[in-house]
Amino acid sequence: MLAQQRPISEPTTTERRPYRLARRPEERVRVLGGLMDLVKPEEVFHFTDARIKARQKAIVGNHNLHSLYLMRHDPDIRAFYDLCDLIEVDSVPLIAWARLIGRSSRRFHRCTYLDWRDDFWDWAQRDGLRVFFVGGEPGVADRAIERLHARWPKAQIAAHHGYFDARRGSEENQAVVDRVAAFAPDILLVGMGMPRQEAWVYRNFEALPACVMFTVGGAFDYEAGAQTPAPRWMGPLGIEWVFRLFTNPRLIGRYTLEPWRLIGPAFADLALALRRAS
Repeated sequence: MLAQQRPISEPTTTERRPYRLARRPEERVRVLGGLMDLVKPEEVFHFTDARIKARQKAIVGNHNLHSLYLMRHDPDIRAFYDLCDLIEVDSVPLIAWARLIGRSSRRFHRCTYLDWRDDFWDWAQRDGLRVFFVGGEPGVADRAIERLHARWPKAQIAAHHGYFDARRGSEENQAVVDRVAAFAPDILLVGMGMPRQEAWVYRNFEALPACVMFTVGGAFDYEAGAQTPAPRWMGPLGIEWVFRLFTNPRLIGRYTLEPWRLIGPAFADLALALRRAS
């Protein structure tokens, strides 16, 4: 079970044990047209640790209703998810739908940066992991790192803002890739918003160094205090979108129109579930 939020004065010192040593047969499922993994944070960490020790590249993506909509319209986003080694589920409604159609999903399978953030930085500091972040406005990552160091002073973190020409082959893009390579991270967090972050990882995957890459959206905006995350109690209830829509009305299309574009895959899921039950 995911550890509860802890006071800044009480960092974890005990090692988290891996939840499992092998992928479960029912772990990877196809829901609303997209493949995703029903995993807990412990399983994500175990997967990541194994790839780091083997010095192998890997991508940990995440799916929600928005990404499933984008995947149907953007070839780069489809290619990104095809390249992912592990795909977290960042949506309680999506988990509930998977459960409805007969998948072994549970609410604890909701797995995002804000869900595993404390345990992640405890682990990164304890094991001396090198973490590089790409994203945010200029200066935001610096403030985020300062605040993270207040609690995890030995964490090894470097960053580059996300306001650069991200086109493949541009001088600015190459400079960012070179800076990441020079730092030689164990973990690369990319937070430039969906779908820009996914497209950037996909287009630069071959040029990036051997590390585990996570797409984390506004993670460092939250760490820096530049944005306020939804109250954590809203996550398990599946109503974080209400908070986001209230604080950013421009997201109205994302939350009220895009889900209707998934009606076709939803009917396909239902038809498959009925065939399995018969």
